Amino acid sequence: MARVLVTRRLPDGGLDPLAEHELVGPQPDDRAYSHDQLVALAGEVDAIVSLLSDRIDAEVLAAGAPRLRVVANVAVGYDNVDVDAAHEHGVVVCNTPGVLDETTADLAFALILAAARGTSAAEADLRAGRWPGWGITQYLGRDVHGATLGIVGYGRIGRAVARRGAGFGMTVLHHSRTDTGEPGWYGDLDELLEIADIVSLHVPGGDATHHLIDARRLGLMQPTAVLVNTARGTVVDEAALANALHNGRLFAAGLDVYEREPEVHPKLLDAPNTVLLPHIGSASQATRQRMAQLATSAVATVLDGGTPPNVVSRA
Repeated sequence: MARVLVTRRLPDGGLDPLAEHELVGPQPDDRAYSHDQLVALAGEVDAIVSLLSDRIDAEVLAAGAPRLRVVANVAVGYDNVDVDAAHEHGVVVCNTPGVLDETTADLAFALILAAARGTSAAEADLRAGRWPGWGITQYLGRDVHGATLGIVGYGRIGRAVARRGAGFGMTVLHHSRTDTGEPGWYGDLDELLEIADIVSLHVPGGDATHHLIDARRLGLMQPTAVLVNTARGTVVDEAALANALHNGRLFAAGLDVYEREPEVHPKLLDAPNTVLLPHIGSASQATRQRMAQLATSAVATVLDGGTPPNVVSRA
């Protein structure tokens, strides 16, 4: 029987694949383990089931050697895990690709609709008793149907958003580092930003995409455009985005991720035409359960001497 550290409470059924192993954690109040606690515990377990909020860095992985065998991150992203250090210590890293694509694409499209139509401000007025009754010039948003949708990053989630856009009669364009060979591909991100009515971000986090959307690129977008980010908060320069919204250089934004979660840039909190959500892209009961089971199944497979299909390759 192996010992498995589970850093946070998982959805019902998420731990079923680990029924034959001894579980350590989560803490009784589901409080996050501190980095020092993770370092202290790493050497006492054979596996770690982590979340994006857990920093599994070189120090944690070194402390886990040589006992620690696998880290399974309950997320598609894994920028919280030092994959190079894990490989150096012989630790397998797994993530949860595939199971959350459609759910996250649903949320991205919800943000597209909400930001373009200004639903947050309209609802806030209604709830606060500020709505005087119907008026023909009230709460005028932008049409989504027939608009040009620019998708930045054309992996599984980006493609799922593209299908939804097509269903709304949108002209769907996309940017990726390599030519997809499909209609609507733009190799030049700047050119895509200049012509898109709505831009939806679906690139991974990391140094290569840090502030991919900065002040200069925000300046390329049309003042009537909408920016949506369900990828990673670090992809967007939040200060520059807040300035663009306050200055009327951008019509609206819909965000589910932030640079320093759970902190949100204060100028974004009071920015006009902005829809802000607390990182709920994959937050449906069914999807979160599947994510947890995929991660814990990978742990069980590694502990049994096998190789799961969702191993993260070293860059």
